[in-house]
Amino acid sequence: MTAQKTGWTKSSWKNYTALQQPNWPNQELYEQAIGSISNLPPLVFAGEIRTLKDMLAKAVDGEAFLLQGGSCSEDFANCTAPGVRETLKVILQMAVVLSYAGGKPVIKVGRIAGQYAKPRSSDTEMVDGLEISSYRGDMVNSPEPTVTARIPDPDRMLKGYYLAAATLNILRAYTRGGFGALHRVNAWNTEFVKTSPMGRSYERLAKQIDQALHFMKVIGFETDHPLINQASFFTSHEALLLGYEEALTRQDSTTGLWYDCSAHMLWIGERTRQVDGAHVEFLSGVLNPIGVKIGPSREIDDVKRLVEKLNPENEAGRITLITRFGASKIEKYLPSLLREMKREGYKIVWSCDPMHGNTYTADSSHKTRNFNDILQEIQCFFDINWAEGTVPGGIHFELTGDNVTECVGGGRNILDQQLKQNYQTNCDPRLNAEQSLEIAFQVAEMIRR
Repeated sequence: MTAQKTGWTKSSWKNYTALQQPNWPNQELYEQAIGSISNLPPLVFAGEIRTLKDMLAKAVDGEAFLLQGGSCSEDFANCTAPGVRETLKVILQMAVVLSYAGGKPVIKVGRIAGQYAKPRSSDTEMVDGLEISSYRGDMVNSPEPTVTARIPDPDRMLKGYYLAAATLNILRAYTRGGFGALHRVNAWNTEFVKTSPMGRSYERLAKQIDQALHFMKVIGFETDHPLINQASFFTSHEALLLGYEEALTRQDSTTGLWYDCSAHMLWIGERTRQVDGAHVEFLSGVLNPIGVKIGPSREIDDVKRLVEKLNPENEAGRITLITRFGASKIEKYLPSLLREMKREGYKIVWSCDPMHGNTYTADSSHKTRNFNDILQEIQCFFDINWAEGTVPGGIHFELTGDNVTECVGGGRNILDQQLKQNYQTNCDPRLNAEQSLEIAFQVAEMIRR
């Protein structure tokens, strides 16, 4: 187990420059909100976090595969039982396809129960000639384009905590109460997906699983087992609001070590991964698995320094590097990065985020992504890893179980002019359930190679 960093405290990040923090207008109200959160129960527990880290350690060597997905930025309004269920269903479906067709255990991690804050390229934006604060996620302000709605409100962090707790409660009920059982694999197929080619392929796979379970029962193997009747599921989000993360950082009673109990896994984005920055300082001391987004702006020496600061003992399962280069740039930037990290002997889970580098604005003015670009980047990610003798260990998606029209292409061939039919996101466009399932079948073929 990694030792706690010497000289680190959960508030030592305050001695460093913290980027992407909201300009809270009332510091007293902010401190009150943070104080309230610090007295509330943890959202996740140290033992669960250690379990995830052990599972991720297997992905380093290719003995497991990481599937991470969920909304770009969770909306408070979508914290409902049906909303959580539909997201969980599509992740469970993808995991079944990847594990059964791909022949490898899948680690299921949601961008859920805390992905309420977003970094922005500017503190303000112009709307109808009026300069207003940028929308930074529901935990900070409201997406409505008015001056009042965009004022950062610290009470939103408290609301975010309670909604994260409610989401986790629903997730645990579904994954441990029978909904996540393999016997119910057919029940995860969303109605609008069933009629698609991918839905029919999924139903054929589900039938094979049912037959395998029946055969096990016939020959005397007990199928009433937690590995079959329950699903392991973990949460993650970008550790952006450092006051909130500090307030939920707790000392484990069994080991005396510190964990950020806002989620099982946390990640640092492109805009906040400065080696001498506050976000890296904070996450260098908590013992959660840590993800780091790496895009075209990466300098290999900086990535090395990041890995060494965040994982000085080179512990397998501690670091996941999530590459996000774009289909047109991955061949330029990924090979040398893989080569150098391999030469250094770093134990890394390599994961591909094929979403962020492939974003563009359609003629309809909607921000979107092309399904073919997403698939191309994933294929290149696998090909380059194999060529370099490294392990393609995971994929990281922005997705939803809803029948949205936010990304073009896929089996139904959503066109630019169709985006307006059901474009729901307040931030970045997401794959819908059918597109997500189609990706899973394609990736399963790559894993099985």
